[in-house]
Amino acid sequence: MDKYGLIGYPLGHSFSISYFNQKFHDEDIDAVYENYEIPTIDALPEVLSSNPELKGLNVTIPYKEKVIPFLDNISPEARAIGAVNVIRVTHEGRNVKLKGYNSDVIGFTQSIEPMLDSKWHKKALILGTGGASKAIDYGLRNLGLETVFVSRYERPETIQYQSITPDVVKEYNVIVNCTPVGMYPKTEECPLLPYKAMDKHTILYDLIYNPDETLFMKRGEEYGAQTKNGLEMLLLQAFASWEFWHEK
Repeated sequence: MDKYGLIGYPLGHSFSISYFNQKFHDEDIDAVYENYEIPTIDALPEVLSSNPELKGLNVTIPYKEKVIPFLDNISPEARAIGAVNVIRVTHEGRNVKLKGYNSDVIGFTQSIEPMLDSKWHKKALILGTGGASKAIDYGLRNLGLETVFVSRYERPETIQYQSITPDVVKEYNVIVNCTPVGMYPKTEECPLLPYKAMDKHTILYDLIYNPDETLFMKRGEEYGAQTKNGLEMLLLQAFASWEFWHEK
């Protein structure tokens, strides 16, 4: 039986494990998907050696960047982003070969593109500076938008939340939340933004999918903003993972 799985720490309820095991059941695929909660990325070789049936892995926080030195090969897209969230595992005799990919950018761009109107949407704010935000930046720039990262802290090439005025929101009217602010159980929180400056041309995209509608989305909707959560992106990422694992 083939194995697939997820590495990260900590791992609570995982979308991937329920999605893939349901897929294997529904499509009569002789495979299983398991979570591998490893406290350090240095435990990856042990996961591989003790699970010789592994054909592919997903990678989540905090290892999307830390896993790169363990890989034999990396796709150009993942290299440009600097983060990997899909690994294809192949066996050549006794050697195990690992190739890294990034499905975040595929899932995100396919999900947000139908919402964009080139007449109105030219600039975007990316809330957060972690591994996911790099993929979002790559995807938005590929779609032709200018981007600026927003951080709580003073960092090179970022702006801070207190610098986001109503005029900034009018100009940068695509806003993507790549932070955990507003995620269950802290659903009463949202990024500090001038929501009153938003209108029907504002797009608020939240990578969070639990809850379905975050306070970030609700506050934007009060002023007419278009909103979307991260569930469709997750589904599209899962499709992309399967394609990467079975790439010819």
